[in-house]
Formats: sequence, structure tokens, C-alpha cells
Amino acid sequence: MKFFNNLERRFRKYAIPNLMYYIIGMYGVGLLMEMMAPGFYWQYLSLDAGKILGGQVWRIATFMIYPPGGGLFLSLISMYLYYMLGVNLERIWGAFRFNVYFFMGVIGHVAAALIVYIFMGKTVYLTTEFLNYSLFFAFAATFPDLEFLLFFVIPIKAKWLAIFNGIYFLYGFITGNIATRVTIFMSLLNFILFFLLTRNLSRFNPKEIKRKQNFHKQMKIKPQGWTHHRCAVCGRTEKDSPNLEFRYCSKCEGSFEYCSEHLYTHKHVTPSNPTTGDTTN
Repeated sequence: MKFFNNLERRFRKYAIPNLMYYIIGMYGVGLLMEMMAPGFYWQYLSLDAGKILGGQVWRIATFMIYPPGGGLFLSLISMYLYYMLGVNLERIWGAFRFNVYFFMGVIGHVAAALIVYIFMGKTVYLTTEFLNYSLFFAFAATFPDLEFLLFFVIPIKAKWLAIFNGIYFLYGFITGNIATRVTIFMSLLNFILFFLLTRNLSRFNPKEIKRKQNFHKQMKIKPQGWTHHRCAVCGRTEKDSPNLEFRYCSKCEGSFEYCSEHLYTHKHVTPSNPTTGDTTN
């Protein structure tokens, strides 16, 4: 966590803001290409490790233009869905963290294709399928209780959809050959690594759990207008927005809770800095 924070302070200025605008634009180009010249992508732009090692290095970037979904209607729906996922993740995480997450996925895809080709002699044509799934997994981990309308009718929470997809990938990992396993593992490695690097795992510490339990015991007497959650920076509660996420910060001295917008941007409350506030300008 500290390593990643230092990395963010040094390289934040190089992050691409509104990254999903460009990604969706690439998907749009890929969709038009599939409609007008169906074989062009696979012949000249796809992630073919053998041809990359043969000098066609542009494929490392151009494979990303392949649109999600199948057919015009499903592709447009999928593009809109992934646009919304990406925009909201960038809004909560910030441009730098979202950039790192997305491009870690791209690197994982390229690495998977090269590893399978070099060590197993097989060519796997990876598109953006796993990359988009990794976006959804990140969204479900950040907003687990947000509901989607399955088939535009059935409401289902993001965490259950993520679990279902996770079971699907686990089944493919267990039943597939070694090339399939390497592909699945490397393609979704960004989700595993990113959350290990950026998530605050100290909340699982027994002392931290006991501190929270004592705090909740003290709050059992509820005065009029009492709320479960209140952001220490902006003062918003779950009554202001039922979909607002709240988290405790273990780095702050005392029991301070923050909404999703200020969880990563607030100033930590310490003896040398007894006040809290938003660090953003």
C-alpha cells in the first residue's frame, strides 16, 4: 500500500484522464472494422505472439480495439456497460489508479500470449474479453451491492454476478489445459495484484476488528436523527444517498469513517495533524 502511494505521488501527472473515452472510441473503430472488413483484425491487428516476435510489435496495442459482445446490438450494449463501469471506477479511484489497473491487464494479456507461445508452442488469440471481465470484477469489489437488471428485468447485485463469473473461470481453469490455465491466470492477474497492492488489509487485524466492535457498542444508544454512517470530510450519510459506500480508515487516529469519494483523498488524522479534510484541490 505504501509503495503504491509513493508510486502515485511520483507518476500521477502521467495518468490519462477519462481513459474510457479513448477505450470506447477504439472499440467503436473495431466494431466498424468488423462490419466492413471482418478478417482484417485477425490478419493484421490481433494478439499473435509469433508475429509479434517476428517484428509486428504494433499488435501489442492494436489487439485492444476488438469490440466486446457479439453483433451490433450486443456490442453497443456491452460498450455502454463497460464505459459506465470504467468511468465510475476512475471517479472513485482516481485517474492514476484506474490507468494502472487497466494497463496491468493489457500487460497481463500480452504476457500470457507470449508465455504460451514461447514455452508451449501454441498461439492464443486473446481479445479484450478477459480485460473487460477484470473491469467488472473490480467494479463488483468496489460496489458489491449495486444492482444490475439481468435480461433487463431481474435485479441482481454485482457481487453475485462476479461470483458466478468467478466460478465460470475457476471451472475453465480446472478443466482446461495448461495453455488455458496460463491464459486465465495472467489475463486476470491485474485484479489480484491491484487489490493486494492497494487495499488496506489491516482491517482484518484482530485489534482493528475489536476496535470497531467497541465503537459499535458505544453507538447502540441512538439519538433522534442517528445514522449508521457519516463521512468525516463532507458529512454525508447513508440517508443522503442509499448507494453511497462508507469505509473506516485504519491510518487515522480514532474512529473516522469516509465516503467512497474521500476514502483515498482525505488527510489522515494523526497527533501531528489533528484535523481531517480533502486533499484534492
